[in-house]
Amino acid sequence: MASYDVIIIGAGPGGYVSAIRCAQLGLKTAIVEGRETLGGTCLNIGCIPSKALLHATHMLHEAEHNFGNMGLKGKSPSVDWNQMKSYKEDVVGQNTGGVEFLMKKNKIDWLKGWATIPAVGQVKVGDDIHEAKNIVVATGSVPSALPGVEVDEKIVVTSTGALDLPKVPKKMVVIGAGVIGLELGSVYARLGSEVTVVEYMDAVCPGMDKDVQRGFKRILEKQGLTFIMGAAVQGVEASKTKAKVKYALKKTPETEESLDADVVLVATGRKAYADGLGLEALGVKLTERGQIATDSQWRTNVPGIYAIGDVIEGPMLAHKAEDEGMAVADVLGGKHGHVNYGVIPGVVYTTPEVATVGATEDALKAEGRKIKVGKFNFMANARAKAVHQAEGGFVKIITDKETDRILGAAIIGPGAGDLIHELCVAMEFGASAEDVALTCHAHPTYSEAVREAALACGTGAIHS
Repeated sequence: MASYDVIIIGAGPGGYVSAIRCAQLGLKTAIVEGRETLGGTCLNIGCIPSKALLHATHMLHEAEHNFGNMGLKGKSPSVDWNQMKSYKEDVVGQNTGGVEFLMKKNKIDWLKGWATIPAVGQVKVGDDIHEAKNIVVATGSVPSALPGVEVDEKIVVTSTGALDLPKVPKKMVVIGAGVIGLELGSVYARLGSEVTVVEYMDAVCPGMDKDVQRGFKRILEKQGLTFIMGAAVQGVEASKTKAKVKYALKKTPETEESLDADVVLVATGRKAYADGLGLEALGVKLTERGQIATDSQWRTNVPGIYAIGDVIEGPMLAHKAEDEGMAVADVLGGKHGHVNYGVIPGVVYTTPEVATVGATEDALKAEGRKIKVGKFNFMANARAKAVHQAEGGFVKIITDKETDRILGAAIIGPGAGDLIHELCVAMEFGASAEDVALTCHAHPTYSEAVREAALACGTGAIHS
């Protein structure tokens, strides 16, 4: 029986980052993972492989639609789907291998297998029971099920199956217009699939800024995606090679309609996953949504057991889990752990990218806050024009009308996932829009659009 200061269950972004931070603080640390590789859903079947496919298919789109305009002549490249998947797997292997290297570098033991917690202070992996002063549950999430839809990961797939289809489908129906559905829908649309997105709500990316929702949908429609909004999926009938998606529009619920597809992607969100750990027997409290309940220091109601990441409340984002992983490690190391949940960015990695942080305009108005909005379109940004990514994009900054403090921001445009962090840092320091506006930004860069939006919160943007 081995003994540790902390055992972390789950080697996704939250778990492995927490393990490294624990080791840096001098805690004897082990991490439990049953997969053959470390990195969890994100590195193996989520964030990383999807970004590889998004990049590859964006290159294809550029070759097909923009190379000629730039004087790059020649036949458009053909798609070797198997080679593209091999490239994706190579990217995954580099990243998961890197995490394994970091475990060895920081002298963290990898307990290979699936964990249970038979008693407080004990973690069982296989036939071995290990002692731990503290246990951190970082077991992540799995795709949510949809009533009337049976997933086989062949014809009816989750994101996992969609990343490894044997061939590019002629017709794909995506159920859900959230981040996962729109990213993977974009991948297959670029590859030539006829993609139809069916969404229950009346806007894409529910919860996002309304200007973003409207603009983003228009851009995706121009890229070839078709949307059926306000539609409730009733079920999916699948054969060995085809599927039929049955749905009813909310405005005419008595009328059932259908769509034929070669592949159906179920992208209706994710749910916390802690099955098999034995938490109920230990008396660990769960929320109504099945997540592990924790306090402000990521403690459960059972002493010595903590939880972070997708398995607890909050946005299911890898970087949120990483922040919690570092913070809970600091708590275990006798320091002060902190996560500012008001400044956690969200990114959709389509082209153009979409990024948001903080409060939306509608949410602030509903609170009765007096606000000012500064907006700047990428059509007036020289660098965006040069790379064919100016149309439809913008930067939007929302400030407190009296103090000018930045309360939220949204960006649709090139590099939005990187640009948003200028505003994240500003918000973390309590900066005003004027602070951003008075900061010199290099020309020509996409970041100038951020400065112009900040100027628009004051006396006005220069280039619009």
